[in-house]
Amino acid sequence: MALKLASNFNEKAKLWVDGRRNWEEKIASKISETDKVLWVHCSSLGEFEQGRPVIEELKEKYPTHKIAVSFFSPSGYEIRKNYQGADLIFYLPLDTKSNAEKLIKVLHPEILILVKYEYWFNLISALHQHNIPTIVVSSIFRKSQNFFKKNGNNWFAKKLKLIHHFFVQNQQSKELLDAIQISQNTIAGDTRFDRVKQIIHQDNQLDFMNYFKGNSKLIVVGSSWPKDEELFVELINQNLKEDWKILFAPHNLNESAINSFLVQVDSKAIKYSDLDKTTEQDLTLSKVFILNTIGILSKVYAYADITYIGGGFGAGIHNTLEAVTFGNPVVFGPKYKKFQEAVDLIEIGGGFSISNQQDFNNIMNRLMNDENFRKESGQKAGNFVQNSPNATKIILDYLDQIL
Repeated sequence: MALKLASNFNEKAKLWVDGRRNWEEKIASKISETDKVLWVHCSSLGEFEQGRPVIEELKEKYPTHKIAVSFFSPSGYEIRKNYQGADLIFYLPLDTKSNAEKLIKVLHPEILILVKYEYWFNLISALHQHNIPTIVVSSIFRKSQNFFKKNGNNWFAKKLKLIHHFFVQNQQSKELLDAIQISQNTIAGDTRFDRVKQIIHQDNQLDFMNYFKGNSKLIVVGSSWPKDEELFVELINQNLKEDWKILFAPHNLNESAINSFLVQVDSKAIKYSDLDKTTEQDLTLSKVFILNTIGILSKVYAYADITYIGGGFGAGIHNTLEAVTFGNPVVFGPKYKKFQEAVDLIEIGGGFSISNQQDFNNIMNRLMNDENFRKESGQKAGNFVQNSPNATKIILDYLDQIL
């Protein structure tokens, strides 16, 4: 009800509500009664990228099946609704008993693969009753979650037991599941590693980046929020050396928010949206670049010497793996502990967390001025990705046994 009310004045809420209208008809138009269907559910865009290696392997190994991908959030659906690797992409309807039964009837999947989390309990129960396995991939658990509260009759834990199998990211998650008698689990690591390993081998050349970076060194700031950007104002205005440049990829592409940041910056800056009226000389002379577009940040990371990932002063840091796969050290804010890869990067010396301006100044100055330290940290970060287990293969080997 709240979302329906909000949809009158909030674009994201409107997409959320409108996208679920006539969902049964939308599915029925793409899925026939005789189709064999493999279903993957992703909360949003990050989970989609995490599940993408599995989706693509399923498509290749089971060409006679149809691949259905569902999203909860408009942030994932709207960006990937035209993804060619799936036969059907749809919004997951609200988790009611009635919707769960209708969804199973119209989609009739052989399996549901949940990416990382999002446990819709009516749906899980209905799938279990219909003997349709639910598999969770790249899952990660924390002791503070409701599943592990020792209240003698844990409703949440009972629902988790209906899951056919969990592929968890780490030992801690396995031990937590084992402790509540959920033994159907395997440590497989994180499928995102498999995805980002492939990025190095794609064509990452961008003409505008070649002109902008030139012979300079580059800091790439991915998914930045205002609090992250504030840290860089002092660096840009007072401490940015002649041979260094900075590129920002803001999380919020709102023009007024971008402009309010740029008025604080003394150096010459340029925006991606202005490239059509920009000369090669303008790019060469600019010290700051605003990547106010989506879809090419993974290519931009190939040009980085240092990366900073935003979100660490808000709900939590964004994706670090696309950045470090190119062998660059990564810096981020204090809210990173829910992200195993960030914890591991700090432990091996490939990542650095900061809590305030002084922390930021110290680590950035050291990374910029000490080339050996920067390269050693970057090499540790790159090796961390390249040496990770092939989670997708572990998962697909299991799926081969039950499909």
